[in-house]
Amino acid sequence: MPSQSTNTTRDHIVEAADRLFYRQGYEHTSFSDIADAVRISRGNFYYHFKTKDEILDAVIEARLVHTQAMLNRWELDGQTPADRIRSFINILIANRADIKRFGCPVGTLTTELAKLDHTSQAEANKLFTLFRTWLHKQFTLLGRKADADALAMHLLARSQGVATLAAAFHDEKFIKQEVRQMAAWLDSQTEGAPSGCHANLPEKR
Repeated sequence: MPSQSTNTTRDHIVEAADRLFYRQGYEHTSFSDIADAVRISRGNFYYHFKTKDEILDAVIEARLVHTQAMLNRWELDGQTPADRIRSFINILIANRADIKRFGCPVGTLTTELAKLDHTSQAEANKLFTLFRTWLHKQFTLLGRKADADALAMHLLARSQGVATLAAAFHDEKFIKQEVRQMAAWLDSQTEGAPSGCHANLPEKR
C-alpha cells in the first residue's frame, strides 16, 4: 500500500495539473509547467506519472469524484428538486471569477479533447453525463418525467453558453443576469407541478 506521503505528492500533482489544464489548456501545459507548480524534482515527478496522458486520466478521475460528491451534497442540502436544480444554476455565481477568465472547466476540457481527437475524450464526457443524469432525475421528481431529459439538456446548454460568453466578454454582470433568468425559467417549469412530485423526498425534521 502506498505511503501517505506518496499519496499526498501524487494528489498535489493532480491538483496542479487540473488548475493548469483549466487555465491554459491541456495541449499548452507541459510536464515542466506541472513540475514547477508542484515544486518537485523531475525524478520524483516521473515516479508518479510517466506521461502527460496519465496525468490527464488522473485529473478526469478526480473531477468525476469531486462532481459526484458535489451532486450528493446538493441532494442532502436541497429540500425540493427545484432547490437542488437551483444549486446547479448557482455554480455560475459561485465560480464566476474563474468562469469570467477561463470559461467552464468541463466545457473547455471536453471541447479541447474533441478538437485533438484525444483518446480520453469519452472519459471526459462522463462529466457532462453526470450532470445530465442528475438533472434528469430532479426534473422527473418535479413531475416532468416525459420531458425531463430535454429540460436537463436545455439547462446544461444554457449554462455552457453563459460560461462561454462570459469568458469571451469578461462580463460578470452578464453571468448574474443570466442566472436570474435561468432561476425564473425554472420557476416557470415548476408552476402547476403535481403535488406527488415530492413523494420521494425525505420528511423535514
